[in-house]
Amino acid sequence: MEIVGRLTADAKVNTLKDERKVVNFSVAVNDSYKLKGNEQPVKVTNYFNCSYWMNPSIAEHLTKGSLVELYGRISVNTWTNNEGEAKASLNFHVNSLKLHGKPKGADNNSETPVVSISGKERKAVSSNADEVVDSPDDLPF
Repeated sequence: MEIVGRLTADAKVNTLKDERKVVNFSVAVNDSYKLKGNEQPVKVTNYFNCSYWMNPSIAEHLTKGSLVELYGRISVNTWTNNEGEAKASLNFHVNSLKLHGKPKGADNNSETPVVSISGKERKAVSSNADEVVDSPDDLPF
């Protein structure tokens, strides 16, 4: 599955008991649709709790407001809170991601963003990360 959205807060790296590291972050995905016979679109925002296990160094580039394209699998977590209310969250296990840019108003002239695809770091040529150049060590031949 693929989703594109903006980070709601800076990513955090958590270390598990067995010393494995996971990057956790939340993404907001905006959508809209029109009801039959209505010209006004209905706007919907879905929030996903994301986990990325491949490369913890990507966390420094995942800042609040950054636009990311994520590939992975979705799951739902349900529970009942102390007041007896049913609760749920959408989770996204990220297999690979692309960083498409910094938030509006950020210093876009700073260091070129890093795009991580399936856990491999690659430098982007443009600030919006549309073009990606492989490092010589990353070539398949």
